[in-house]
Amino acid sequence: MKNHWFILLLVLSSCLYYCKNPNTKITTTLSLVPENTSVIIKINSLESLDSGLKNNALIKASNQYKCIDQFTSLLLPAIRNNKDKGILALSKNENDSLAITYIIPMPEGYNLLDSIDGLTIEKSVSLEREITKFRYETTNYFSKTIDSILFISTSLELTKNASVNEKMNADLELLNGMSNPDKMISIFINAEDKTLSPIQFTDSTLNASQFSNITIVNGELSQSTIHLTGITKAKDSTQSLINLFKHTIPQENRIASILPSAVGNFKSVTFNDYSIFNENLIQHKFKDSTHFNDFKFQNIVEIGQAAYKDQEIIAIRSLDMASTVERFDLNLYYDDFRSVSLYSLSETDDEIFSAFGPFITVKNATHFITIGDFFVFSNPGALRDVITNYQNNTALSETDAYKALQLNLSDESSLLLFGNSKLLNTVLNLNFNENKSLDLSGFDTSAVQYSYDTDFAHVNAVFMATKSKRTNGTISEEFNISVDAELASAPQFVKNYTSNAMDIIVQDIKNNLYLVSNEGKVYWKKQLDGRILGTVNQIDTYKNGRLQFVFNTAKTLYVLDKNGNNVNAFPKQFKDNITQPVSVFDYDTNKKYRLMIVQDKTVFMYDKHGNTVKGFTFTKSKNTITSKPQHFRINRKDYIVFTSGNKLVILDRVGKSRVDVKETISFSENDIYLYDGKFTTSDTNGELLEVNQSGSVNHTNLNVNNDHRIATTSKTLVVMNENTLTIKSKSVELDYGNYTAPKIFYINDKIYVTVTDLQSKKGYLFDSQAKAIANFPVYANSSLELENIDDDSALEVVTKGDDNAIIVYEFQ
Repeated sequence: MKNHWFILLLVLSSCLYYCKNPNTKITTTLSLVPENTSVIIKINSLESLDSGLKNNALIKASNQYKCIDQFTSLLLPAIRNNKDKGILALSKNENDSLAITYIIPMPEGYNLLDSIDGLTIEKSVSLEREITKFRYETTNYFSKTIDSILFISTSLELTKNASVNEKMNADLELLNGMSNPDKMISIFINAEDKTLSPIQFTDSTLNASQFSNITIVNGELSQSTIHLTGITKAKDSTQSLINLFKHTIPQENRIASILPSAVGNFKSVTFNDYSIFNENLIQHKFKDSTHFNDFKFQNIVEIGQAAYKDQEIIAIRSLDMASTVERFDLNLYYDDFRSVSLYSLSETDDEIFSAFGPFITVKNATHFITIGDFFVFSNPGALRDVITNYQNNTALSETDAYKALQLNLSDESSLLLFGNSKLLNTVLNLNFNENKSLDLSGFDTSAVQYSYDTDFAHVNAVFMATKSKRTNGTISEEFNISVDAELASAPQFVKNYTSNAMDIIVQDIKNNLYLVSNEGKVYWKKQLDGRILGTVNQIDTYKNGRLQFVFNTAKTLYVLDKNGNNVNAFPKQFKDNITQPVSVFDYDTNKKYRLMIVQDKTVFMYDKHGNTVKGFTFTKSKNTITSKPQHFRINRKDYIVFTSGNKLVILDRVGKSRVDVKETISFSENDIYLYDGKFTTSDTNGELLEVNQSGSVNHTNLNVNNDHRIATTSKTLVVMNENTLTIKSKSVELDYGNYTAPKIFYINDKIYVTVTDLQSKKGYLFDSQAKAIANFPVYANSSLELENIDDDSALEVVTKGDDNAIIVYEFQ
């Protein structure tokens, strides 16, 4: 137990300062790891990790500790020009203190040291020819290149001895096999090396012995969660706690079902056969072989201990209560409470706890009860609370927070450790040797579980901020995450075809494109050559349900897969500027997509593979094309519609004129819609223009200014004019401000309309009757987009928060 999450937390905190690394084979970088390394960190996705570390409340809180600052002062700053994977190793230096080593594959012709501002290379120092000494801030570093791999260390001795190990040791082979490239980070911890101090816990029984020898975990971070999964194992000969579960089968951890909801922490130990567990206690010297072995314990499958209101609660679960109860003296009747008998604990009964080795320590348990399948030991007051919570269905297992945590845990484990934010704060203070009162942002449910399997145990650690259960009419902030630069556009929902949920895509002013999960995890960041025009489309290029992203900048048409990689012949670059967002047409909904690109007066039509579509006859307009071409289908006929100068152009699918609109129009900045079966937009005179299939134009005075904005569905017209929002025939007066164009969303057979006042930074949501949705407006710095992004019934809106922040709200 002493080698898992505290070191992981410290390592994760430090990784914010680590550098990105170019692509190479993992085995090559691992082959340069120094011997006797305590911790190996493999960064699989620095974009995701960087975002997680910046936004995770627990990581941010831990930065208050001085030793974190001291530790991170040894780390080089992030090198943002590189892309993929590398290694960070923590080991001993020549003075037996902590040394940090970077093992970074380098592209040909790239010098990483040149990219670090404030770095000084000490040319006057006489070292071996291949070693360079440099200084960053107050720390000396030593580097050399081995087969295109850059080795940088704070230790001169480690740098001198750095060489390729032709054969990796078993631990590194295991790390290589266990590392999951789809996770943010992979971490190897060698508990036998004492470079890092052992972790200290408030539970003295877990501090008394080494838990295991090595641990390998893959990690994921979001704003509200840290999730670590992997394995831990010990040598058979070691006195390690994990060996106590050898040859046992994990059982269901049910102790939470009888504990009061106010319990601060608990541990649960399970096994399928007490005799095997008992033999392990004796074999690994956690119990004297002369200690009694009561056959009545053969039916016991779970033991646990919890902290509750400065008291302890001990629980033992039996598969045969009648048989096990014979072990206790029921003549010491004490009291009845809610039809449950309380018994005093005799001196002989008190000895039973020593049968369970280092996991149970009893200080003040004086009485016991039987409830459900459990024997529960504590003082009378705590036992009455156990009875009350159990009978009222308000036990810990019934709380929303514990149920949410349980979704990330296995039902069965050999050892389950649970703690609330108070315990988490205490543990951090104990290990950092400081007394800090941390804002852990609701991290009231954290758990680590170990499930023994053959000669190792699976590890599953979850630290999560809990969210209170929402009722109808409430709204809450799901997450608020920051990216590397100010957002250049409003965040947009996109379909995640693997989860059947929604992700978020957004671009910053440095032209980085981000894909973010619906939990706030940054999947990837991709540098583009300019600002995206319009929004991002999705197509199914290969007709297999896997969606790609389609969009364009002023110079390039992109098609990316879900991992941000280019698809087919894309990107397609253009010499002249693209002047409108790409139009994506799927005429017959058969996934034979057409991509239309506009350059001033000229149009180009491509298929989904980037080939020019032959047979599309329209190539150039008389005047500049001033709107994104739209495709509509009416009565099995296709129409491609756009504005050109003061003319509305309406083509068929092969580019021939389908409708001749003779009237000249002074178009507003609004798009073209299909409303009530007509091609609809507005002009600068504030008139709604509806064009039928014969080319006739119907004018309706909207009584609006020339900078009004409209949006429509096939049956709903929405108009935003100054501070008046009109939905169908219903109007609502808002505060004066600077409003975005309205957006219409049709979800669960209901119409929703959003607008945002950029001046007051308020985002509004209305229904089809122009009635405000409860608890809106919300804080917003861009337009709102609405969707159901996950598997519950609540809806979510996404918007820009602070300049570089994405906010997602959820409402019922």
